[in-house]
Amino acid sequence: MPTEARLKTGLHNTSEIGRLRKVMLHRPGRELENLMPEYLERLLFDDIPYLKAAQAEHDAFAQCLRENGAEVVYLRDLVEETIAEPGIRRELTEQFLDEAGLENHRIRDILQEYFSDMSDGGLVDTMMAGVRKSDVRGFETGKLADYLSFRSDEYPFLIDPMPNLYFTRDPFATIGTGVSLHRMHTVTRNRETLFGKFIFKYHPVYKDTPKWYDRGETSSLEGGDILILSPEVIAVGISQRTQEDSIDKFAHTVLSVSRTFKKILAFNIPKTRSFMHLDTVFTMVDRDKFTVHPNILHEITVFVMELVDGHVHIQEEQGRLEDILKRHLELDDVKLIKCGSDSPIDAAREQWSDGSNTLAIAPGEVVVYERNYVTNRILEDNGITVHTIPCSELSRGRGGPRCMSMPFIRDDL
Repeated sequence: MPTEARLKTGLHNTSEIGRLRKVMLHRPGRELENLMPEYLERLLFDDIPYLKAAQAEHDAFAQCLRENGAEVVYLRDLVEETIAEPGIRRELTEQFLDEAGLENHRIRDILQEYFSDMSDGGLVDTMMAGVRKSDVRGFETGKLADYLSFRSDEYPFLIDPMPNLYFTRDPFATIGTGVSLHRMHTVTRNRETLFGKFIFKYHPVYKDTPKWYDRGETSSLEGGDILILSPEVIAVGISQRTQEDSIDKFAHTVLSVSRTFKKILAFNIPKTRSFMHLDTVFTMVDRDKFTVHPNILHEITVFVMELVDGHVHIQEEQGRLEDILKRHLELDDVKLIKCGSDSPIDAAREQWSDGSNTLAIAPGEVVVYERNYVTNRILEDNGITVHTIPCSELSRGRGGPRCMSMPFIRDDL
């Protein structure tokens, strides 16, 4: 591992499968208890996890990573460390309120006072959890119009919760010694990236990190669509949540500035919720082995993006996915391991609970959800070491172990 680069930015990630040394997670918090059936679609959930059980499952996930050599850091703690300076805390609070969609100045003033009495950690927890109307006092005095406006709206929150935060893969991505800070596809999730902005602007360890993409861009790019296939090749999904324009911008910056990566493989995948990101249908588990949902083998187009004379050159790839991967990763053979094997029923069921969303912690060694037993058995049959974690509640959020983890440091292959 390049020690100098690692010390400079605190990040180093040049593959999907290098031994995982440091990873950022978010332990589910009170934001899950602010989910309501009426507003699940708004908050991008299909069900409501039971918080206590989800936390126990997440703790088992974190412990699995620690037992296999990874240091675990938490998003909440990094943000708390970042805002220890009062001026930075004020800046975060102001921008958070700016992006919370508050139209009433009285509400904003009351929330500023409400936040001011909290510790740094309490403030971060509250921003993540959202603010219920019942939590806040102050409308009893002031203007009658403000009071009636506050009471007449049946929506129970002053600020929406961020229940998707435990999927730390999406708001930003570690690429080489830099970071891609994302503009998310939905307003609900775009506020999550504010935490990343402040970590990579002010945190003493991460403030000098190069940035390949910025949350201020106009088109969406999400981390579940970015896979680092080798020190020279990155895969990006053209998906429901990542747009072509953002890939153009990302590709030009990475290829021209990083000095490491030579090509982007853009995978055009179906634009549906069940296939929301590339990593829900395709992940790397070893140097020459990949999980794949069978459906994308019939519905996928790959475009190769390379820098030629300062401009990104694009060429459509023809042929089987195995052959495309062999060619661009310079491999003699490639094995595609089908989620659910050849059964359309097993494949659909296990893809719904992220059977293809594996987290590699070393070459040929992965963490997976225990419920996807058909796919897990096939992985083992193909020589992959499988660590299973409980997931009855975590899987309700529609994301697997890769979705729940943001690698900061991996060993080079």
